[in-house]
Amino acid sequence: MKYIKDYKDGDRVFDIYLCKHKVSAMTKNGKPYESILLQDKTGTLDAKIWDPNNAGIGEFDVLDYIEVYGEVTSFQGALQVNVKRIRKCQEGEYSPADYLPVSKYNIDEMFGALLSYIDQVENKYLKELLKAFFVEDEAFITAFKKSSAAKTVHHGFMGGLLQHTLSVVRLCEYYCSAYSMLNKDLLISAAICHDIGKTREISLFPQNDYTDEGQFLGHIVIGTEMVGEKIRKIEGFPTMLASELKHCILAHHGEYEFGSPKKPAIMEAVALNFADNTDAKLQTFTEMLENSTETGWMGFNRLFDSNVRGTRME
Repeated sequence: MKYIKDYKDGDRVFDIYLCKHKVSAMTKNGKPYESILLQDKTGTLDAKIWDPNNAGIGEFDVLDYIEVYGEVTSFQGALQVNVKRIRKCQEGEYSPADYLPVSKYNIDEMFGALLSYIDQVENKYLKELLKAFFVEDEAFITAFKKSSAAKTVHHGFMGGLLQHTLSVVRLCEYYCSAYSMLNKDLLISAAICHDIGKTREISLFPQNDYTDEGQFLGHIVIGTEMVGEKIRKIEGFPTMLASELKHCILAHHGEYEFGSPKKPAIMEAVALNFADNTDAKLQTFTEMLENSTETGWMGFNRLFDSNVRGTRME
């Protein structure tokens, strides 16, 4: 099997992939076509069926495993498959393990590192809250370990939510060493909890798609509600501490236009916003470089609102 990460412009495709997404559309000239997203454990690849009525295009649906024949081209700095033939595959022709993207880091080791940060929290109320999620809630722990942090933008793989959370916690730990005014227990706790709502916003693989709850509420609101539910079960949990923690979660996207219900109002919320944004942006750039065969200038990227370069100038 040839993995998606190994394709380059001009390659021929003739292998089996998971159909992650499928949508019918029209060109500017009114000609129908289908856009699909191919997936294996190394990533995803955009593909276009420009002639859906071609006899070589068999019937298939989302989450089917399909044998694809086509050619790889480069479009606006990203690879794309021009599909010529498709055949729906039957069970036994493929191994599902080849098609589920997973973190390159050991999931159990990352989770153990996260638990070590929980052990270091001194505030008894925050520690009890964190343990209620990450030690005592088996269903949550299972979902958290398997969840991605996003559909496609960054950390879109099994273990992605855990990997992103741990990175944000480590950045926040550095902030605490550099800025003594920060409340370390509050910031670390907020960093650990900031994206827990994604366990309910996005379904597990192979779907890895928005749930109804995710569409209606989003992970920020869901996560704030999850924290509130646990806090109500902890006797004597300080009201102000609960509000500060929930505020950090509500404000961690920083700006209203980025989906943040609140803007940061306390120092810990500012730090969490910067840590979250730093890891998300740098991981996005990392994945872009790993999945591109372009050298030098790669063209305009809407996520960075800039013409981006993939290699250093000599």
